[in-house]
Amino acid sequence: MPHLLLASASETIDWQTIFLQQCLNGLSFGALIALIALGYTMVYGIIGLINFAHGDLFMLGAFLAWTIVGWLKLDQAGTLATTAGIALLLVVVPVFCAAINWSVDRLVYKPLRNAPKLAPLVSAIGVSFIFMNIGEFWGGESDRDFPNLVSTTNLLGENSQLYFSGESLLLIAVVVPIMIGLTYLVSRTQLGRAMRATAQNATAAQLMGVPVDRVIGQTFLIGGALAGVASVIYGLYIHSVSFQMGYKNGLYAFTAAVLGGIGNIPGAVLGGLVLGMISALSRGYVSEHWADGIIFGILILILVFRPTGLLGERTGEKV
Repeated sequence: MPHLLLASASETIDWQTIFLQQCLNGLSFGALIALIALGYTMVYGIIGLINFAHGDLFMLGAFLAWTIVGWLKLDQAGTLATTAGIALLLVVVPVFCAAINWSVDRLVYKPLRNAPKLAPLVSAIGVSFIFMNIGEFWGGESDRDFPNLVSTTNLLGENSQLYFSGESLLLIAVVVPIMIGLTYLVSRTQLGRAMRATAQNATAAQLMGVPVDRVIGQTFLIGGALAGVASVIYGLYIHSVSFQMGYKNGLYAFTAAVLGGIGNIPGAVLGGLVLGMISALSRGYVSEHWADGIIFGILILILVFRPTGLLGERTGEKV
């Protein structure tokens, strides 16, 4: 968790302030995880594939963003140039990740469409390791610092004991419109209707004239673009990238998608926010070392009583 409540020894901070700060931390971290989880849930919702390579695709996007920042020397640029640079990152990196995701689908997943369900799942794990090795070759084994390009000034005022920065605001400002846009896309557009038809019964959809392969390809394009946006926001918020970052953040995102109801767009966001809150409160009130155990313990407890997730609907088995 990058932003914690800081106070001098002379300041007295009441428990309500500490609790609110942890909630703000959890909201910011949860929004980031939700952004990654949306890519998982898009692909699973259409073809029932748990794309374990998604986390490492997100990692490759982060390295591309880090490389572009270095090339353009954005850490030394003025405000206007930095803003333009961030806008460029939010275009180039999603296109890069979308192209890779689409290519993987065409080369790896498409030939396995009619294979037993374990075949594409194992293939996704293999692609994940390939991406991880590419990331290690690209950035090396050590963590790489991502320059601070967004203001860290406390938006609540210098004298406020609560801390909420422009980075956190950027996170929320990106996630909310994306969730609304994806919900509109799936529920109100022709592509969305084709996606829902493909998800329900791909064979019947194809007989009705739906170009199933093209719809699936477009879904991978959208999922990859979401990973690209998430990777840029991650670098701006966390200020560090590494070749192993995809594994842990991808696991968090997959957990958030399952918690919210995998295949459900609002569910992925809700799952990310819930996971972020649990993580922040666990780290703040229990221990950094116990946080992951608490997260997954609560996940198991919720799924015992709600197997389809918080917003998931009971459907047929997909994997």
